[in-house]
Amino acid sequence: MATRIASIIEIILCSGVPTQLFFGLLLMAAGIAPLAPNGDLAFTHVVLVALIDTAVVTWLAAFFLRLRGESAREVLLGRRARLREAALGLALVPVVFAVVAAAAYTIQTFTPWLRNVPSNPLEALLSDPWRVAIMLVVVSFGGGFREEVQRAFILHRFEQHLGGAMVGLVVFSVAFGLGHLLQGYDAAILTGLLGILWGVVYLRRRSIVAPVVSHAVFNILQVLFHGSWA
Repeated sequence: MATRIASIIEIILCSGVPTQLFFGLLLMAAGIAPLAPNGDLAFTHVVLVALIDTAVVTWLAAFFLRLRGESAREVLLGRRARLREAALGLALVPVVFAVVAAAAYTIQTFTPWLRNVPSNPLEALLSDPWRVAIMLVVVSFGGGFREEVQRAFILHRFEQHLGGAMVGLVVFSVAFGLGHLLQGYDAAILTGLLGILWGVVYLRRRSIVAPVVSHAVFNILQVLFHGSWA
């Protein structure tokens, strides 16, 4: 029982929720507000929270693994050739876009009411080339890298102590989707589906390399596309 409770605590701490709230409040106390005067998300706040949280969550996952005598390299990177896994990640990018396109078409056709946000609020952050360049870094590390570290760690703990990896995959994918509700109900569903895809890849490969590359490249292409219209 104690081991399960410890695993739940570790999962919550590595989920990004408490850390983002904590650092968000610290930034607010320092005078860096989460919203701009016009009500849009504040660029500096978003960037700092994402990058700080990436460093802290990565450290926490590695710390908790070492605390139990486990190897972070073994759990997160596995034993497969890194370059081959990276190539697989690139090969998965078209699959990711196909999943998004099919799911988006289905939602727009049968449940259009799920598109409850006129435009993605994150798109407003891409107002000039410098911001686009900074966001490319943020979505690569704060999105592609951090979220796959979180996913791998959480799936690993579920597999060990909390009902199995598939339970963890469902739970974290739902949470992953809910974490994007700000972007709309449809975006939350699409994100949850992608979470399942990347989670399955990790469980099959036992390495975050392919999911990180796939996730990061997908995010980068999204930023470049939306940034080109800024």
